[in-house]
Amino acid sequence: MGYAQEDSSHALVNTDLEHLMKLRLAIARYGEMDGAGWWNTQGILGRGGKAVLSRGFPNTHWFAQARIVCAVATARCAAVFAPTGCLTLWNLPAEIEDGLARQWTQWCRSTVDWSPFFQDLAARNSGDLIRHLTDLGLIDATTVHAASGLRRSAEGKAVALPGTGSASRASLMLLAAAFSKGERLNLAVPYIRAE
Repeated sequence: MGYAQEDSSHALVNTDLEHLMKLRLAIARYGEMDGAGWWNTQGILGRGGKAVLSRGFPNTHWFAQARIVCAVATARCAAVFAPTGCLTLWNLPAEIEDGLARQWTQWCRSTVDWSPFFQDLAARNSGDLIRHLTDLGLIDATTVHAASGLRRSAEGKAVALPGTGSASRASLMLLAAAFSKGERLNLAVPYIRAE
């Protein structure tokens, strides 16, 4: 029984969409060219992206920035490693993706609530990813411990989480933390076999 194995009967109910979005944004920012260099965006979630996009999207520029980088990160991860029957941080069940899409509109209406997170994120894009996620309050000590035991695959393109799992909070935190097994310019996509 692996770390991420959990009762999946309530996984969708317990999934915190805001937490998931923040995990995605933290990984998206960390992977930009001015960070780990995993995808071809240059500081879109940083101060430069804000300066450019706030002109055209004065009230919702943070989410315009997020939309761009998340789309690029999703495509890049799928190009590097797209396992069938598995979950990744960027490939979750349709119910969750639909929930995120519905929530997106509400978040765009409450950008003031998100502003501190985006401002903090803009300044963070290098260094230790585990510390980055911990400092943002997105992962816990259990996740840090579990991530320390993970290894990249032989070809270096993936990081398998143990066992099978669902899109629970614990699994999502570990999927994000497992990106730490990648290296600068060498993306390794974390995944877990779906229950």
